[in-house]
Amino acid sequence: MSQPARRRMNVDEFLHWAQAQPGRYELVAGEVVAMVPERARHNLVKGEAFALLREEVRRRGLPCQVFTDGMTVRIDEETAFEPDVVLRCGEPLPPESVEVPDPLVVVEVVSPSSQTVDSACKLHGYLHLPSVRHYLIVDPAHRTVVHHERTGSEIRTCILHGGMLDLDPPGVRLDLDALFTA
Repeated sequence: MSQPARRRMNVDEFLHWAQAQPGRYELVAGEVVAMVPERARHNLVKGEAFALLREEVRRRGLPCQVFTDGMTVRIDEETAFEPDVVLRCGEPLPPESVEVPDPLVVVEVVSPSSQTVDSACKLHGYLHLPSVRHYLIVDPAHRTVVHHERTGSEIRTCILHGGMLDLDPPGVRLDLDALFTA
């Protein structure tokens, strides 16, 4: 069985390496970080976020794609994350793609092991990307969503406990209560 890499890598080296590994990994400042197994609640909420966004994209006929984890978002040359859900718009990515180069909405579902990283390192990384307009941190244990929204040069943050959330662009509405039905 393969072991996590011990040397520093750039994102291109990491993507090549990761495709041959069992398990899931991210690259943070050149260091490979193994992702821990998910709990059922985490997986169910992630699935709901994907399904709700995908349904909205389809219902509104938007030229967007919604992906679950497994797709990589490059932050810089030495950092790449694998969000729980990512939405992008434009021409469809080629079927062989492993990267989402222009994420518009990024969703991370927190778990006990990821809350600090999702709220600090990933927050800074995702909002560093010019294409990201919305970063949602979903906390299943507290049934909350922290919505970070880029509007021009400002980032607006709201903590939500339910209701409808408008994500514009791309022009979708997310029923936050539906995220936590599982």
